[in-house]
Amino acid sequence: MSTEPDRRFMQIAISLAVENVERGGGPFGAIVVSNDEIIARGANRVTASHDPTAHAEVMAIRAACESVGHFELSGCTLYTSCEPCPMCLGAIYWSRLDRVVYAATRNDAAQAGFDDDHIYREIEKPPSDRQLPMQHVAPELASRPFEAWSDFEDRMEY
Repeated sequence: MSTEPDRRFMQIAISLAVENVERGGGPFGAIVVSNDEIIARGANRVTASHDPTAHAEVMAIRAACESVGHFELSGCTLYTSCEPCPMCLGAIYWSRLDRVVYAATRNDAAQAGFDDDHIYREIEKPPSDRQLPMQHVAPELASRPFEAWSDFEDRMEY
């Protein structure tokens, strides 16, 4: 059930997406809201910045984390013009947002040429069955970084 603030913030995210297209970017916009205030905005800058991770949601999360001075965004809501892709969904979970509100679905995006369904299908497969070759190497060394992390007294847990 959407509320008046949800509709108002969604309109801002959608407007960001449309403005971004007019500036030569992708048709995606996102904002992060805390206590009914926008703390960050993001637009898809993949082609403009030559960065495949520069999706609107990731850009908004980066800006929000910079704004609050922390990597956690608990207490915040992400409004995005489209259902998040798998990469963005991962960033959303890692940033610990409380809620995501989206407009277009991933099927809507696919009809416009932005089809990430193949990534969703690949994630479900064991690494050895994925289209992208993946190889497990050096298992005897694999635990060293985690041992260093466990032994590091000044680590910041996340």
